[in-house]
Amino acid sequence: MTLFLAGDVMPGRGLDQALPQSVDPCLFESHVRDARVYLRLAERANGPIDLPLEPAAVWGEALTELERVRPAARLINLETAVTDAGRPWPGKGIHYRMHPANVRLLTAAAIDVAVLANNHVLDWGREGLADTLRALAPTGVQGAGAGEDAEQAWAPAVVPTPAGRLLVVAAGFLDAGVPPDWRPGPDRSGVALVTDTSNPGADALARHVLARRRPGDRVVLSLHWGPNWGYAVEPWKRAFAHRLIDAGAADLVHGHSSHHPLGIEVHRERAILYGCGDLINDYEGIGGREAYRGELSLLYLPTLAPDGALMALELVPMRLRRFRLERAPCQDASWLRRTLDRESRAFGTRVEAAGDRLAVRWA
Repeated sequence: MTLFLAGDVMPGRGLDQALPQSVDPCLFESHVRDARVYLRLAERANGPIDLPLEPAAVWGEALTELERVRPAARLINLETAVTDAGRPWPGKGIHYRMHPANVRLLTAAAIDVAVLANNHVLDWGREGLADTLRALAPTGVQGAGAGEDAEQAWAPAVVPTPAGRLLVVAAGFLDAGVPPDWRPGPDRSGVALVTDTSNPGADALARHVLARRRPGDRVVLSLHWGPNWGYAVEPWKRAFAHRLIDAGAADLVHGHSSHHPLGIEVHRERAILYGCGDLINDYEGIGGREAYRGELSLLYLPTLAPDGALMALELVPMRLRRFRLERAPCQDASWLRRTLDRESRAFGTRVEAAGDRLAVRWA
């Protein structure tokens, strides 16, 4: 079973303004009050963007790669509300939303599961979350990690494939900025939120997964954790991921929140992607974090054996320019390889060039 995984897809603000339909551009940020500013910054950095930008055009050359691989399931972290209503959540510095008509951005890439367990899906309140769930419902894109109540928020997305079922269980963490008030209840919508990161917390999550896992299932645990910037992986995250794998509750840990890719580990033949980085955002032209090369991203293409063990992990280096994904030039792909290899060595993992792609190697 080969999967396509990516980190954050953030189609709000400037990108929403470039798509065929847009929400009111009014923002409530301390420095920017109009979402069209982010569109203008991108054009200033890399040249004019032909408007309106069709959803398939945003995926650009990534669609060619997906057609080549034909993955059994496609999974991203959707870091925005999908609504043209609601009120901005009080006290948050940034509020993402895109127009419900622009959900075509997901269907253009045939996304199967959009993770909603993150720190932006309730940016426009519980009304905005309800709109998001309604927008996804007719598209065939399953949401995971948020819902109308706790039961729905914690329910796995189930993707049937010719190679068997894939379960996706998603959760957010406080250290990624998910407000504690977003926790769902029996009669309250919200985000599946992990607040206990100790061994008992990992064990509770493992029991939740194992109660829903059937023989032959493969399971992706999709976790929105950690800060936006920096390569360090805290010891508790490694211990948490190991404990879930050791319990048989995860065949792959899909981490996200960092705006750039983090190191990769293979533990007991199960991949841990500590941070997949952003795939799509509106950060072009925003300065201050150039050392992390936020314009570069990766398509993650793991292949899992019938028992869930990792057989291969291919990475495809991409670059976002003018709100379109394109293959990263050789020198940029080399930078990504060197950086990931450096960060992965501490976990006993290497990242090597494999033609115009990257391959993860482990003992």
